[in-house]
Amino acid sequence: MDKAELDAAFSDLYRAHLRDVYSYAYYRVGNHHDAEDLTEQTFLQAYRHFERAVAESDGRPLRPWLIRIAHNLAANLYRDRSRRPQTNIDDSETLRTTHTTEDLVEGRDELARILDGVKDLPDDRREALIMRFALGMDNREIARALGRTDGATKVLLHRAIKQLEEIVATKQAT
Repeated sequence: MDKAELDAAFSDLYRAHLRDVYSYAYYRVGNHHDAEDLTEQTFLQAYRHFERAVAESDGRPLRPWLIRIAHNLAANLYRDRSRRPQTNIDDSETLRTTHTTEDLVEGRDELARILDGVKDLPDDRREALIMRFALGMDNREIARALGRTDGATKVLLHRAIKQLEEIVATKQAT
């Protein structure tokens, strides 16, 4: 591939997967500023290695590869922050809108418990759930992104859902 073809192909990849990478980053880090930074870093790193990734992909989709890059960058961000603790100046809640009907309030409360429960999951389970339900990735894509087999990914998702159900039930009971 020459430079113009490579740039055009990367532009197509960027347009096709920008929303997925940003969504993954947002669900992973929990705020828009860090999600934007992670998304930018993901595509910068992807651009550097794009030609090799295309050659090695054998025609398979590159979305899992992009999510894997975002996953690694998010892990680095958490590792760096654990070394240098910071306080969050934007201490806003995910759900702020108040609704007038009881059903909507109950649904919002349940969603808040679920999102809070997702934060309590181990990293690999949280990652798998985000990829599956927030990004709509199938098991094969998740397996590629996490560097696992399809069977291991299926078990991981099953255990993540079961553990999340237990966490939410426990929080609801208290």
